[in-house]
Amino acid sequence: MTVSAERLAQVFVEVADTLVAEFDVIEFMQMLANRAAGLVDASAVGLLLADQHGRLQFMAASDENTKLLELFQVQSHDGPCLDAFNTARPVVNIDLRSAGGRWPRFAPHATAAGFRSVHAFPLRLRDEVIGAMNIFGHDVGGLDETDTQIVQALADVAAIGLLQERAISRGEVLTEQLQGALNSRIIIEQAKGAIAQAHNITVDVAFDLIRGYARRTNRRLGDVARLVVTDPGSLPDLA
Repeated sequence: MTVSAERLAQVFVEVADTLVAEFDVIEFMQMLANRAAGLVDASAVGLLLADQHGRLQFMAASDENTKLLELFQVQSHDGPCLDAFNTARPVVNIDLRSAGGRWPRFAPHATAAGFRSVHAFPLRLRDEVIGAMNIFGHDVGGLDETDTQIVQALADVAAIGLLQERAISRGEVLTEQLQGALNSRIIIEQAKGAIAQAHNITVDVAFDLIRGYARRTNRRLGDVARLVVTDPGSLPDLA
């Protein structure tokens, strides 16, 4: 894998733009997952955030299969994101075929999903770690030292975005904001399923519809998802 300088510049521009706009944690995390996946060839990205009890929870993924893999990692308490989160250090260049001793449950599951390599980066600000980002590769390949530093810098910028102004100035984690985002994620998953079933489409396509509608109407992703679940008739133009 090699980080694309051009794509990286676009990601940092979009992250910076998000930081000065009205902040939506869910949309920010999804944007980060999608854009980070484009930084390296043939890869997928998953993002986990710590809840108010310090336990990692799924937040965003570049596709549905990666979401399921991240959920498995959380539920099995085994995998690279947990290592990166607990040590505050990146885990890079791991060949999943030979990682069974390190992650006896996660490594075989990830390999069966078609991935061959994995990297994990903590979302951190100074000594505070609030989550982790996984990058999965379909081929065995490594990030060199420069690429590792660049991706970690992106993860650090994401952490700053999540902590935002008051959190940065006081050095605190906005636990209520993060917990609210985790709660919204549950509603979003319900909405994806409802749209997918109603229109006979995949959940990935359903999510694109919901996210696209939120952007077109300048609404929060969680608010649109809540309407899909509670009052779908109020969104006639969603599809």
